[in-house]
Amino acid sequence: MHVSCEIMREGLWVVKKSLSMLFVCMALILAIGSTAVMGAKPVLKVGTSADFPPFEFQDEKTGAYLGFDMDLIHAIGKAADMEVQIVNTAWDGLIPGLLTGNFDCIISAMTITEERLKAVAFSDPYFAASQVIVTKTDDSSIKTVEDLKGKQISVQIGTTGDLEASEIEGAIVKRFNLAPDAIQEVRNGSVPACIIDLAVAEAISEQYKDIKFGEPITSEDYGIAIRKGNKELLEKINDALASIKASGEYDKIFADWFPID
Repeated sequence: MHVSCEIMREGLWVVKKSLSMLFVCMALILAIGSTAVMGAKPVLKVGTSADFPPFEFQDEKTGAYLGFDMDLIHAIGKAADMEVQIVNTAWDGLIPGLLTGNFDCIISAMTITEERLKAVAFSDPYFAASQVIVTKTDDSSIKTVEDLKGKQISVQIGTTGDLEASEIEGAIVKRFNLAPDAIQEVRNGSVPACIIDLAVAEAISEQYKDIKFGEPITSEDYGIAIRKGNKELLEKINDALASIKASGEYDKIFADWFPID
């Protein structure tokens, strides 16, 4: 069958028009995608061990990460114009996870110590903390570190409480992955004492009236851990922390979690 030149030209015009529209659509898709990527905030992946109320814990119903540290890091992320993504990790896996790049920084009530400074860098201190001895309410035999000599002591593994307990003469240290489990050991009567952070002891003793704690036995500072050499992120976090302290936002967050009676 013969096809006239007129019909052939019309067919070619339709094909060319269709191809042109396809190229325009593809260009628009690429442009929109490029704009979205360019406009997106950089993500700050934050490692934490969400088992340490009131600093970090998960809501049992929603699974949301709550606590002083969580509110603080979100405020820091906002001030640094970064999107915060929380990565929940077991306490003893936090520093290894940071070093292998699983996250960019750690906020998890982590004390700045000389030993940790050998492995990671720390931000400016953001919280003044201390360790206390937790005992049963009716136990009057333990008041000081001296009273712990030769006794069993529960701690959260790898914490400054663990370090303090390990230095007590004759002490038998029972280590747990979770802070609440270490305190539960006292409540069960399995050990006479637990060494743990003051704020955690306060929070848990409000919930359970069968335990008490004494005066602080240490003085320490919490910091945000960052990989060594990541000076740009360290500066961003320090600048953001200084900014929210200057604006009064830090004080508001503090008052939410540590109200003055």
